[in-house]
Amino acid sequence: MSGVHRGGWRPARCGPGRPYDVPVTESLSPAGVDFFEVHRLRLREVGAPQVSPEEEAVGDRVWDKAVRANPSLFDGPVVACAGLEWEGPHSLVLSWARVTYRHYALRRVPGCVSWLPSLFVSVVQATDDGRVLVARMSSSTAAPGRWQLPGGSVEPPGEGGVLDAGGVRGNAARELAEEIGVEVPPERLPLWAVTRGENRSIGLVHTAPALPGAVLRRCFAGVTAADRARGVVSELDRIALIGSVAELGELDGPHADYLEPIVRRFLEGWGPGGKRTV
Repeated sequence: MSGVHRGGWRPARCGPGRPYDVPVTESLSPAGVDFFEVHRLRLREVGAPQVSPEEEAVGDRVWDKAVRANPSLFDGPVVACAGLEWEGPHSLVLSWARVTYRHYALRRVPGCVSWLPSLFVSVVQATDDGRVLVARMSSSTAAPGRWQLPGGSVEPPGEGGVLDAGGVRGNAARELAEEIGVEVPPERLPLWAVTRGENRSIGLVHTAPALPGAVLRRCFAGVTAADRARGVVSELDRIALIGSVAELGELDGPHADYLEPIVRRFLEGWGPGGKRTV
């Protein structure tokens, strides 16, 4: 995917056989990550797609191989994206289904179309001097050494529970507290954008109130020290405060596909706390 698309409608798919038309605010090349400006998000639960016994068996073998390569992987409950539907200007309906991490092994099964894209939250944590916090995944994670924003997969509510925009913000607040040590009430983490990237994964990007860089470093140091005291390997092993895309490019290791486009867009057009500056 290349080029920049503004204000038009273009067909796409989020789940198998589930077309949706979403106005693409911008296709952020060269990463090929679509950026949707969303002011209102509504969520609805649907059933997970049916998977044939043959596909499930192959998926299980793929998952077992991945676990042997990285024993820290676990097959816990998670939310997948089953579809997107635009219902008004900047108002998006997201259908979601309960799966486990093992479900994502199906994307490696040749010919399988029954898998759903992952759904994750991330937080743009700015400093009071206009930089953005990025973090590196530790060796205990599924993507060791990868730079990304604080965040993680959306977890489902208890059986019979409802997942709404407030619950998604709660996921974002929990990830920010667990990974960086910054505690922010969920209501102070507004949704800033929705992204679609590799494997059609859907990201719900939130912004956090700006804080001094020294405070962020102190909070992160506190998290890592507490984890070491408990004999636990932290999810993140390093943070950096980035003031330009050039600085981001100087970081060693792979980057999440959405990272450069989101950081660039935020630094160029948005201020701390998600306020438009240009």
